[in-house]
Amino acid sequence: MKKFSLLAFACAAGMLALAATPARAQMDPAAPIVVKQMPPKAVWLKAIVIHADSNSIVVSEQGNERMIHTFTYTPEVHEKMRAIIEQGGYQYGDRVKIRYMPGETVALRIHGKPSPAL
Repeated sequence: MKKFSLLAFACAAGMLALAATPARAQMDPAAPIVVKQMPPKAVWLKAIVIHADSNSIVVSEQGNERMIHTFTYTPEVHEKMRAIIEQGGYQYGDRVKIRYMPGETVALRIHGKPSPAL
């Protein structure tokens, strides 16, 4: 009987020792998780001109007139806008499409027909 109780005690102690070991994670916590980020793409905004000059253009979105955006120009667009302004420029109500990077306020391209000069 002593052998049986000693064997039972040894088995119980062994089971407790195994149960007390911490569970291991499925991955190494020191290895970083690499996530490929897609570079942001430029988007087009259909808008109506509120004000335009050689430094910036203020527009409201075509679908939501309460959303107003102010854009400055890249050097290429700045030269193009200077030429457009010399011919009369964009007037209030002209429809334009502006290409820009989301989260930025720099116009990469501007398409639209300016109103005739007054």
